Amino acid sequence: MNQTMKLKRSALLIFAAVLLPLGTSALAQEPGITLNWKDADIRIVVEAVSEATGKNFILDPRVTGKVNLLSAEPMSKDAFYEAFLSILQVHGYIAVESGNLIKILPDATARQFPSTYGTENAAGVDDMATQVIQVNNVAATQLVPILRPLIPQYGHMVAHAGSNMLIISDRAGNLARMVSIIRRIDMASDEDIEVVSLQNASAAEIVRIMTALTQTQRADGAPVTTSLVADSRTNSVLIGGDKADRLRLRTLIAHLDTPLEAGGDSQVRYLRYADAEDLATKLQAHFTNLTGAGGAQATAASTIDNVSVWADPQTNAIIVNAPPKMMRSLMQIVDKLDIRRAQVLVEAIIVEVIADEENRLGVSWAIEGTGSQTPIALTDFADVAGVVQLGTAASGGTVDPSSLVRTGITVGLGRISDSGVSFAAILNALEGDADTNIISTPSIVTTDNEEATLNVGQEVPFVTGSFTNTGGTGGSVNPFQTINRQQIGVKLSITPQINDGDSMVLNISQEISSIAQSAAGAVDLITNQRIVETTVIVDDGEILVLGGLIEDTLLESDQSVPVLGKIPLLGALFRSQKTEKRKTNLMIFIRAEIMRDSTETSFHTNQKYNLIRKVQEGSDRNIQLMPGRDRPILPELEEKQDDGSE
Repeated sequence: MNQTMKLKRSALLIFAAVLLPLGTSALAQEPGITLNWKDADIRIVVEAVSEATGKNFILDPRVTGKVNLLSAEPMSKDAFYEAFLSILQVHGYIAVESGNLIKILPDATARQFPSTYGTENAAGVDDMATQVIQVNNVAATQLVPILRPLIPQYGHMVAHAGSNMLIISDRAGNLARMVSIIRRIDMASDEDIEVVSLQNASAAEIVRIMTALTQTQRADGAPVTTSLVADSRTNSVLIGGDKADRLRLRTLIAHLDTPLEAGGDSQVRYLRYADAEDLATKLQAHFTNLTGAGGAQATAASTIDNVSVWADPQTNAIIVNAPPKMMRSLMQIVDKLDIRRAQVLVEAIIVEVIADEENRLGVSWAIEGTGSQTPIALTDFADVAGVVQLGTAASGGTVDPSSLVRTGITVGLGRISDSGVSFAAILNALEGDADTNIISTPSIVTTDNEEATLNVGQEVPFVTGSFTNTGGTGGSVNPFQTINRQQIGVKLSITPQINDGDSMVLNISQEISSIAQSAAGAVDLITNQRIVETTVIVDDGEILVLGGLIEDTLLESDQSVPVLGKIPLLGALFRSQKTEKRKTNLMIFIRAEIMRDSTETSFHTNQKYNLIRKVQEGSDRNIQLMPGRDRPILPELEEKQDDGSE
């Protein structure tokens, strides 16, 4: 009782899954039927098919089993019934129509029941059909043992010697194939040599296979009398030998001369991601190397010699010419290589914090005697230079006041006159405190195992030499300077290699250069350089420190007049002191994130795009120098609709 209830419940579930979603009005409009059968009892499946198609079925008691069928797209009623017939064939059953009834029987007994005559009258390739074939040039009884292996067990083949006919009962698809083979075999063969034209196979390849088969010594010790020759110009096979042997060879050749599923020995493969020229070169080199290999590979050298691969750059396709076995091997290699590679977003974070403190205190003196044009006493410290010019000022010269005023606070005291003693004293005091905080975040996207370089900076000219040609009284002739331009800025070069998990190996070259403040004694610009070249392993989305510099620099200098600078208290008037402390903190971090598909790529692109757009929107300070002109700003980014396709 419980088993019966389960079966009925299963029937209702299958019926609902097939029919109920369609609706009453949908059924009248021939809707699609979507199947989802998993381990369904075949008898309940027959019941559901009867409800869907309106056909009446009679089941043989021997019809049992479980059925699995899934359909990705809706099917019409006719297609649904054809799928049902295919299910029966897979499970070894057949549907035989008898009036308004359809009998479902084991296919082993199918030939005992009436069936359609001829393949043209069959409703589908899985229907049973019977056909009588007239053989004109070959004895029908000779064809039975040759063709019988091509008929399944439930099929039937018999020869009628009196009329030289074959009677074949089989499914319509295989029956049509048998008729085609028989027509090719049934040719006049009065001559000792026959010519068999081929439509699909290569004559040379057929002869190679057939020769290996026929040249084997016969079991009865009789000599081999058959011979085969290929005519490449007409793609034909010439067969010589006994009539019965020729008939057997014609049958085998007809069976082998069938079209390949993939289009023969030449194929055009359009690549989606790989480069056609690069891949074609590697594939050709691969099969060329196999030719020189030893052992079993060397025996197949003649086959490998027939392999050729070339590329069409305009369509990014490779054209392959190879035997079927090599073609399958080559296409398997292409399937593994022509894939979408993951991309890597690399962001470098460069942080530089500099604290600079400076203290200066010094006094410079200049004294000039009466009537003299040369000072008789002076001090000249680097930080308060310029006081020495007082010597010429006292004798009627001019002094540029700006050269006497230094940074910080400058106090002057003195007496300058045409008679008597002239003197001057300049006091300079300075205290400086500077902080620098620089954060640079260059980012770059590259494909797995591909090097990418980002260079953001300026070309700064540096004088490397000069030339002046002094010629007599004419002065300088054609003076010139030689200049070398050097890149200053941020340069990031990186090559990622994604591992099997969520980590990657990064080959990194990071360079940061900038122009420094001029130093005493420098004849040209000074540049700072920070270079990091390393190979690291980083996890997806994690931040890793590459390295850095923490530096404390203290510079103290004390300049004084001998003897006078040592005098207590008063000695400070004859000294110049300078203290400079510099602290540098420089760190370089790296962050890498794997983008495996278009969704992740779009996410990061939208994030950066919207960031720049917000910066542009926030930079408007209501400056209206040109009324009516809008500030340039990025347009709003439309969200990409994800349709689930790559």
